[in-house]
Amino acid sequence: MNQRPRRNRLNPAIRGLIRETSVSPANLVWPAFVQEGNKLRSPIMSMPGVARLSIDQLVCDCQKAFDLGIPAVALFPVIENSLKNSEGKESLNPKGLLQRAVKELKKSIPGLLVITDVALDPYSCDGHDGLVQDGKILNDETLPLLASMSVAQAEAGADVVAPSDMMDGRVEAIRWALDDAGFNDVLICSYCAKYASAFYGPFRDALDSAPKEGDKKTYQMDPANVREALREILLDEEEGADWLLIKPGLPYLDIIRLTREHSVLPIAAYHVSGEYAMLKAAAEKGWLNYDSCLIESLISMRRAGADMIFTYGALDAASILHR
Repeated sequence: MNQRPRRNRLNPAIRGLIRETSVSPANLVWPAFVQEGNKLRSPIMSMPGVARLSIDQLVCDCQKAFDLGIPAVALFPVIENSLKNSEGKESLNPKGLLQRAVKELKKSIPGLLVITDVALDPYSCDGHDGLVQDGKILNDETLPLLASMSVAQAEAGADVVAPSDMMDGRVEAIRWALDDAGFNDVLICSYCAKYASAFYGPFRDALDSAPKEGDKKTYQMDPANVREALREILLDEEEGADWLLIKPGLPYLDIIRLTREHSVLPIAAYHVSGEYAMLKAAAEKGWLNYDSCLIESLISMRRAGADMIFTYGALDAASILHR
């Protein structure tokens, strides 16, 4: 035979030299849940190994992540029910949980990139990403709230704001608000193609942010649609997004690839709570090797075109990659 592809797989040295795709801690973003209190770690039952952290514990774990080479954390606040209302006003509180967490992280670990979530659901008594009126999610009326939230997060020291709400026109509204407030250098990581996925269940357990009525299918995307994603990608790029994020990750590798083929912007993939939880649950049953499957999952998203990956397994992956 003239052609023997197996010659290129003979040993680790050859395989390493010709490897097409790699993943390193520098490609990872660690999503973290922050709660009120001190010295608190509240395990999330549906996400083994993940906990809600008080700010002091968050700083401790972020330092570990940073020391492992993970450059960024994405923060999600667990807001007390007594502070929630239909307009999510707590999101603007300069002394609120998220703002205090951002300030402490930037003070303690100046080189860590801090990414903040922009959406009403953590702060809303309705559990939706936008304002609700008579069961309808109001798009245009929500935009000023999202813009103000972004400015409040930037004032606290956020490096990147990440609108996950899927309201039409929110990237442009946020960009204008940030620029008007003097935050020209704050990046926007737009959840440009966020699908109405069943894989988000554990995340909603973590934040207690599930919708009180209805679902999110009128604003998050239909899992059956591909062409619609391209429309969202191009709109967010035109409106001023700096990064484009696809969520979930593994079930939507084709969307990551589509985005890579149509945009030169950096692309993020979100390895979501359900994807992480499945790996953990199967590993606990002894059905697969968690370490190997985690790295393979991350490589698949990099291979599809993602520059960075948000994953709850970021610290695990970084530790594995350092071995």
